[in-house]
Amino acid sequence: MLPFIAQTAFENNNVFEIITGIFSRGDALAHPADLMAALRSMSIVWGAIFLTAGLVCMLNGYKFYKTIIIVVAASVGAFAGYALGKQIEAAYVVAGCLSLLLAVGCWPLMKYAVALIGGLAGAFLGANVWSASSSLIGDTSHAQAMAHNYWIGALIGLLIIGMLSFILFKVAVVLFTSFGGSTIAVMGAIALLLQVPAWQDAVSTSLTAHPIVVPMLIAVPTVIGLIMQQSQPATANAKPTTKTV
Repeated sequence: MLPFIAQTAFENNNVFEIITGIFSRGDALAHPADLMAALRSMSIVWGAIFLTAGLVCMLNGYKFYKTIIIVVAASVGAFAGYALGKQIEAAYVVAGCLSLLLAVGCWPLMKYAVALIGGLAGAFLGANVWSASSSLIGDTSHAQAMAHNYWIGALIGLLIIGMLSFILFKVAVVLFTSFGGSTIAVMGAIALLLQVPAWQDAVSTSLTAHPIVVPMLIAVPTVIGLIMQQSQPATANAKPTTKTV
């Protein structure tokens, strides 16, 4: 189904189709061929936006976590609303309404919004780690069976990051903003590279050589983001205050 969605996105050059196509599967990063097909259809403008937004989130996610949570909530609402709205031929109306609803709703419930979005990022991280790790197994049949059950890794990631949001707030925020920002930045960078005709074949061949390549590319800036954010001094408004009676 994903190749068909990616082909539709290529024909329409619609960022909503591209993003919903990519995230229609939880382990999208471990399927580089489908990922390249989708990112190839992304415009230069959106590639630059993804790269810039990803770098900001990766390097300063904890400092601006409230703004990032609202933007992410609005984006999730927009893309989910678009996918749902297509069923009733009102994709953009539903996308706009759901985006506004989630953006406004997460403000008074910021602590829970952080846990929810962190859990979703953890689920995506766990699913891709599980699926990419299965490609390293020599037994092909066992590897395919393990990759098919990537939801186990997603569940583990969801529980770990979700619980960390309540126990170790800064660690959870730094972790999912570093990973999320890295993922978005790498996707934007790949999309920009694929816009250069002379580089398309070389980039596609290199990134589709093995399912572990794209996750490794994302892992490196994720670690850099973790180090950079942890080394930043804490700010007074970084963590939500708790009222005492």
